[in-house]
Amino acid sequence: MNNFLKQTVASLIGSLLGLFIFCGISTTGLLLLLFAIAASQDVSPIVKDKSVVVFDLSLNITDREPSAGEELQKTLSGNPEDRITLRKVLDAIEKARKDPKIVGIYLDGTHGAGSNLGFASLKEIRKALEEFRAAGKKVVAYGQDWGKKEYYLSSVADTLVLNPLGAIEVNGLSSQQMFLAGALQKFGIGVQVVRVGKFKGAIEPLILNKLSPENREQTQKLLDDVWSEWRTTVGASRKITPQKLQAIADNQAIVEAPVAKTNGLVDKVAYHDQVVADLKQLTGSDQNDKTFRQVDLSEYAQFIHKSQSVERESNNKIAVVYAEGEIVDGKGDDEQVGGDRFAKIFNKIRQDKNIKAVVLRINSPGGSATAAEVMQREIRLTHEIKPVVVSMGDVAASGGYWIASDSTHIFAEPNTITGSIGVFGILFNGEKLANDNGITWDVVKTARYADNQTVSRPKSPQELALYQRSVNRIYSLFLNKVSQGRKLPAQKVAEIAQGRIWSGVAAKQIGLVDEIGGLNAALQYAAKKANLGNNWQLKEYPKESSLNEILFGKAVEEASAKFKIQGQQIKASAPLTAEFQKLQQELESFQSMNDPNGIYARLPFNLKIE
Repeated sequence: MNNFLKQTVASLIGSLLGLFIFCGISTTGLLLLLFAIAASQDVSPIVKDKSVVVFDLSLNITDREPSAGEELQKTLSGNPEDRITLRKVLDAIEKARKDPKIVGIYLDGTHGAGSNLGFASLKEIRKALEEFRAAGKKVVAYGQDWGKKEYYLSSVADTLVLNPLGAIEVNGLSSQQMFLAGALQKFGIGVQVVRVGKFKGAIEPLILNKLSPENREQTQKLLDDVWSEWRTTVGASRKITPQKLQAIADNQAIVEAPVAKTNGLVDKVAYHDQVVADLKQLTGSDQNDKTFRQVDLSEYAQFIHKSQSVERESNNKIAVVYAEGEIVDGKGDDEQVGGDRFAKIFNKIRQDKNIKAVVLRINSPGGSATAAEVMQREIRLTHEIKPVVVSMGDVAASGGYWIASDSTHIFAEPNTITGSIGVFGILFNGEKLANDNGITWDVVKTARYADNQTVSRPKSPQELALYQRSVNRIYSLFLNKVSQGRKLPAQKVAEIAQGRIWSGVAAKQIGLVDEIGGLNAALQYAAKKANLGNNWQLKEYPKESSLNEILFGKAVEEASAKFKIQGQQIKASAPLTAEFQKLQQELESFQSMNDPNGIYARLPFNLKIE
């Protein structure tokens, strides 16, 4: 009877859900179809002579294209956002450098700033802007309040203009870790950990209430490296010594507009209309015009992307695989790196004779050790028959480094976060929580360790020894992969591993990285290794879903689920809610931990540099 009732209810729910989806698609499907058709039309922007490309600093810039589910979610929620890939930004700046109709780039900081990019990605954009300037074209930046990231990018400009009421944040870098051990203890949730590597700080938030000396040491060294690069790079552009910038950070921190000009941090203090007037003069616009001759970066980039696809038709392909997000077992979702899904991608790439080389772009803190190994096996097999070049983004650490270890060449930026070669396991139990609420357990078993997966009690010393043995084995495998892939002595790898994180510049010094450079440098290297010259075309993975998949496939399911919780997400509109958002992110990290063996190669949870 129970099974009958379950089946009946399940059938009823399934029928209602199917009817709901059918009705939803019937009413919105036509609109989405028209939307897709309209989006596919070639609406190339009209670029007039002496135009300026407007680069809105609030743009959401990511490594990969948005998936079908994400696009559908934005459409359903009514909250579309400007989103563009880093490669399109770089390509647009490079095209603008050569475009005789483009005379300058305007870095517009009036709409706030996008905080999703790390310093490594900003470094790549900054390099492209430097090359743009070197071609004799102008870069103008205007802002009302510049944070460290926005100023790092904007400082490359010929002319920096700050609003009279504006300010610049020059106060150094920090990384603040949230610790959950006290809360877990208060609520009666037990935590036991097994790990290898004295620097493996990923588990510290669960068992400590402050940073361990080892974790503090590695975090301090990372921040020092990134901050040193910030001062050197900004100082070179603004002709200010790193020592002076350090003094400003130590004594002023928030530099208001008049003082910013006195210290050489900006060239002018002016209002937006005055900047527009200067840009009108640069573009030769009529002073009676509402604004200067301009083209939006996103529109220009889309036009460039389409024209390049036509210009560079070739049977020789370079595959770019974007591994962005947590590494998880199985397929994962659009914002994760699913081991099985990415392994299949490399399997297809390996068998595609038109693909002559691969660039693996990594922006991941790691995750499931099993998933990393599944991917790494396919990457290694691919590397045996064609070049596989790694481009590290803002972070490529732990499991992210695992999948990079056996490749032809590794590129990273000076401020990339990498390394973290170590593994750990987390064992939760709810014994105290349950007992405090009158719940107990009893067990009958046929072997000593038959119930070692239970969460009803802590693990015994003997059981912990079993888990530690597994962790030690995975760690040894990790070290061996790095030693063989990087051609480093096993003893040296053992010394630089220990779960320690490194900056890109430090990683190059110790042999974990081959060369300092970004995505474009990796692409050029891949083309050179495959002897392609300029006769090649990009092919990006994961592939975008088809319209049919958008309307009838998994994308609807994912988008609907996300849409339902849209209103429940915490928005960081104030400092306190920002802290709650950090807590939410910490808890989400646990949800993505699905390794079948419970062993992970991951960075310290949600490491952020602010």
